[in-house]
Amino acid sequence: MLDAGIPPSLMRAPLRVVDLIRKKRDGGELTREEIAFLVEGAARGTVPDYQLAAWLMAVVCRGMTRAETASLTEAMLRSGDVVDFSDLPAAKVDKHSTGGVGDKTSLVIAPIVAAAGLFVPMISGRGLGHTGGTLDKLESIPGFRVDLSLQEFRQALTACGCALGGQTPEIAPADKRLYALRDVTGTVESPALICASIMSKKLAEGIDALVLDVKTGGGAFMKKEQDAIALAELLVDTGTRMGKRVVALITDMNQPLGGKIGNALEVEECLAVLNGRGPEDLRELCIELSAWMLLLGGRAANVADGRVLAQEMIASGRARDTFRRVIEQQGGDPGVVDHPSRLPRARHLETLRSKQSGFVAEIACERVGVASVVLGGGREKQDDAIDPAVGIVLEKKIGDRVAAGEALCIVHYNAAARLHEALQMLEESFVIRAQAPPRAPLIRKVIGA
Repeated sequence: MLDAGIPPSLMRAPLRVVDLIRKKRDGGELTREEIAFLVEGAARGTVPDYQLAAWLMAVVCRGMTRAETASLTEAMLRSGDVVDFSDLPAAKVDKHSTGGVGDKTSLVIAPIVAAAGLFVPMISGRGLGHTGGTLDKLESIPGFRVDLSLQEFRQALTACGCALGGQTPEIAPADKRLYALRDVTGTVESPALICASIMSKKLAEGIDALVLDVKTGGGAFMKKEQDAIALAELLVDTGTRMGKRVVALITDMNQPLGGKIGNALEVEECLAVLNGRGPEDLRELCIELSAWMLLLGGRAANVADGRVLAQEMIASGRARDTFRRVIEQQGGDPGVVDHPSRLPRARHLETLRSKQSGFVAEIACERVGVASVVLGGGREKQDDAIDPAVGIVLEKKIGDRVAAGEALCIVHYNAAARLHEALQMLEESFVIRAQAPPRAPLIRKVIGA
């Protein structure tokens, strides 16, 4: 029966998730209220996974407007607590990468920037699709805890200058659920979903500034550079509108970053960089990202000064020592810093050799990432366990000369049943040609500078 006091034309039907799925499926624009309703249901668990998955797929297929993206970011941010670190005596700066193969820069730049006097409250995620996750890498360090409460996160940040953790139940709980679903439902690539996921977590950290590493190329979610630029502009615009200093770097992901893919292997490579070694491309990107963080945080007058300061933090050992303190603070074995052999090791090695001589012209970066997942280094289903020891070590990268019979990569594996498929994928990933390809820049563009 209608309420006699309210005209029928003004009465609103209760919101239903199925109607919002249909509306987005058909290309409609959801209102702020509708998005908030859906996000609240995700956070509280009142909307089942199958409906959230259907809505996510509709968003991927139909896209979202800038207004929808802003509403989604705000709703996800407000689904939990917003941390206040204003009592800490220096700027709070973070970095986020949109994900790639071998992308392990967080484990290097957080200690660099913290050692230089800023605070880095870094809330990270797990692997998505073919890309690795910072939390999975950290958990390959024996005993390392990423599931910190907000109080423990604050304690680590205060004690070490940086804290490396996952989302707590208080931080953007709606994103935590949607993030896990996106990984296993083929709905990772949407710019709106990526933007809302990144910015809701980062703005909930209580940061003053943010540096974004937006990957583009075969191993990135944004394959085309123009798509990566569009995402970067969306991220910078969203952060700037919310009062933060934000810069985005468009960086190359047409081949894995560094030489190692796999959780413990990547930690080992990060330790090499913190000790002044490691592959050139990984060192270069870590220094550049650190420099921008130091600039936005007020510790450097310009990017060039930031690069010098970042290099000093490595050369002096202060960044390495900061990482050691973080590991100890978060329950891990600090001995891995000086003895990487204490990290998990695979029981078996298999070498993939080139069948011809020439130059490495291409590496199918995403396929290499998927090969690591096949070995057990990532998740194919939401509840899959990860083997921290497995992975791939590249012996050759794009532009390198290779002789027939020479090693292209070494596969670290534990399960023999997984090896054949991974090897086949890797063999198909390397393209050898007679001429060396032109050298591609690692950093393609800076947005928001």
